Amino acid sequence: MYSLLRMVLSVIFSLVFRWKVSGVENIPAGGVIIAANHISLWDPPLVGAAIPRRIHYMAKEELFAHPLFSWIITKLGAFPVKRGSADRTAIRTALTLLENGSVLGIFPEGTRSKDGKLGAPEPGLALLARKAGVPVVPAAIIGTNLVFKKGHWLPRFQVIFGKPLHFSRDDSAKESLEGLSIRVMTEIGRLLSEANHPADRQG
Repeated sequence: MYSLLRMVLSVIFSLVFRWKVSGVENIPAGGVIIAANHISLWDPPLVGAAIPRRIHYMAKEELFAHPLFSWIITKLGAFPVKRGSADRTAIRTALTLLENGSVLGIFPEGTRSKDGKLGAPEPGLALLARKAGVPVVPAAIIGTNLVFKKGHWLPRFQVIFGKPLHFSRDDSAKESLEGLSIRVMTEIGRLLSEANHPADRQG
């Protein structure tokens, strides 16, 4: 089911939204976290369709209330998380996936941005990266928040994957979880800036 849906979405994103994907080669083998900005409900399927590996997401537990929808998103790699609290079950599930070599998708801001601008990161991303000892690949998503908006309607989607960031697994490392999270968000911001102002890459 996952492979079929990924193929269907790839066709839709290609024909309807003329998507552009770059930097997939930056995603290493083994356990890895994909950390992206979050501007639309289109974001999870867009990132999932953009990479050749199966990706898992934490999804708010309310989405699992309906049996049929719960079954579908579970088949697609999602697992529930209680927002606003330290959900130990979700954390254990995420760590197990990463330690088994899977891809975990995370939106560090914790919620969608209403204005398209980057918000402050939550510490969960850095906590998982440090405990699992896996790299974090920053990703920039562009265009998904403009669908059906006046003057755009069917905007071009773009996903850019940056170079992987590596963090120490040592809890006593000098850099704090907040510092690690900010480093990831800074890199996402850089990718967004370069995409919106291509000339900056040559500066």
